[in-house]
Amino acid sequence: MTETLSDLALQLSVELEKQSLTMATAESCTGGWVSQVLTAVPGSSGWFEGGIVSYSNAMKHRLLDVSEELLSTYGAVSQPVAEQMARGVARKLGVQASIAISGIAGPGGGTVDKPVGTVHIAWYRRGKTFSEAFLFTGDRQQVREQSVRVALSELIRLLQ
Repeated sequence: MTETLSDLALQLSVELEKQSLTMATAESCTGGWVSQVLTAVPGSSGWFEGGIVSYSNAMKHRLLDVSEELLSTYGAVSQPVAEQMARGVARKLGVQASIAISGIAGPGGGTVDKPVGTVHIAWYRRGKTFSEAFLFTGDRQQVREQSVRVALSELIRLLQ
C-alpha cells in the first residue's frame, strides 16, 4: 500500500523532532503544496519555519539568492537552481533542513530538452545539498503530487 502524503508528513515530523531540527521549503511548480501537507501535521510549528513560493525567476533571485547567472545559463528548471533554492531558503529562514522543487508540471511549457514532467528536487541537510532530476508522467496534478511525494520521502531517508 502506498503511503499517503499525510503519512509521509507525519514520518518526517517524527524524524525532525527526534533530531531537534527545523525545516523550510522553496517551491515553484508545486505552489506551496509541500508546505500545506507539512502544516497539516499537528505541532508542525515546532519544526516547520515556513516556505517560499518562488514561481518567477525574479523571485528565485530576490527571495532565495539564486544567481541570475545560473538562471540564464541553466534555466529555472535545473539541478544548480534547485540546489541554490534549497540552500537559499535554509539560510534565509535559519533552518537545518529544506526541500526545493522546480519543474514543468504542464500541460504546456515543455521543450525537447525539458519535457513536461521534468522536475528537479533538492534537499538541504546540515550543510550538505543533494539533488535529483525526475521525469514524472501524468497530468499537471499528478506531476505535482509525485513531486511532493518524492520530496518528502527522500528527506525522510536523508534524515534517517
